[in-house]
Amino acid sequence: MLPRDHRRAAGEARPELADIFRQYGESYRRTHALPLSHLRVMRAIEVCRTQELGGHLKKCDTCGFEHPTYNSCLNRHCPKCQSMAKARWLKKQTSELLPTGHFHLVFTLTHELNRLVLAHKRVLLNILFQAVSETLLEFGRTHLRGELGFIAVLHTWDQLLKDHFHLHCLIPAGALSFDQSRWVKARKNFLFRVENLSRVFRGKFLDLMTKAIRQGKLPSPTLRLSNTEWVVYAKKPFASPQQVLDYLGRYTHRVALSNDRILCVKDGQVTFTYRDRKDKDRLKTMTLPAQEFIRRFLLHVLPDGFMRIRHFGFLANRAKKRALPQCRKLLGLNPALPEIPKKSPQDLMLELTGIDISRCPRCKQGTMVIVAELPKPRPWDSS
Repeated sequence: MLPRDHRRAAGEARPELADIFRQYGESYRRTHALPLSHLRVMRAIEVCRTQELGGHLKKCDTCGFEHPTYNSCLNRHCPKCQSMAKARWLKKQTSELLPTGHFHLVFTLTHELNRLVLAHKRVLLNILFQAVSETLLEFGRTHLRGELGFIAVLHTWDQLLKDHFHLHCLIPAGALSFDQSRWVKARKNFLFRVENLSRVFRGKFLDLMTKAIRQGKLPSPTLRLSNTEWVVYAKKPFASPQQVLDYLGRYTHRVALSNDRILCVKDGQVTFTYRDRKDKDRLKTMTLPAQEFIRRFLLHVLPDGFMRIRHFGFLANRAKKRALPQCRKLLGLNPALPEIPKKSPQDLMLELTGIDISRCPRCKQGTMVIVAELPKPRPWDSS
């Protein structure tokens, strides 16, 4: 997402999530009892890149054009604050990426559990990560005779902003042997049978949930789960490391809805675009009352400090220092990870979007230079 001054200079006037919260957030807060985490997210998005957070006055060194640049809220649920975090994270992942094919598996919780998950997100989403990681590591041990490494990314939404809890797992096509002397290649277009993964995943999740109930971490659910298998979906394998990076750039730092999808905010209604997965991914539009739109967005606020991107196996933080250099060596690479060059926010944004944010948005020739500080009117909690 480009800074607002550059978007305005380009003639764009599309509404943003912040506009919806500013117009309808107060009435929503009056009519709904919200937890502190939701109130913080709403407030952060409302004041992001406004004078409430302070900033700088910039002036073009060529034409003299001046404009204020306000600070970001840095809240991870804010659609305007993910580009820089994503760029920095991708740089780090690039250095750790192995030159193998990669598989993409998606583990989805049954929708019968949605209400329970919404009421106990921290416990049940941790169980989701644990059940998926244990399942994949177990299959790596029994089928490849080694240790897998993978990244798991939590998504909680579908295209209509409804609750849809699932993990995207990115898995290098092979395993590190138990004695760490060999790289065990997986088949090119097949990792594990998804039907078997589904059964084991379901069993592990329910066992962990039962244990949490016995420990008093969860109430005894009143629902009766059906015997249908839970969905594990294998997407087309990635053919190259570049395809993996393209995927990571699209998926890892997403929020429930980006500003690009919001078309219109008018008369208490919000119109946005979505992809209809049941109709060949055709792009369609939906209009919701602003109150319902806000309700759906807030379904996806995560508990404070909850990690939605996690690494497992030989890519886990506690194992990576030892195992990743060995994997690189076995694959014919220098065991030492490449150095990550430090880049300024301007350089990262130029690389990410092709836009030089230091360039004057009016004359397109000069450089915007900070000429004054703009202090914020009061302390701000961005958590």
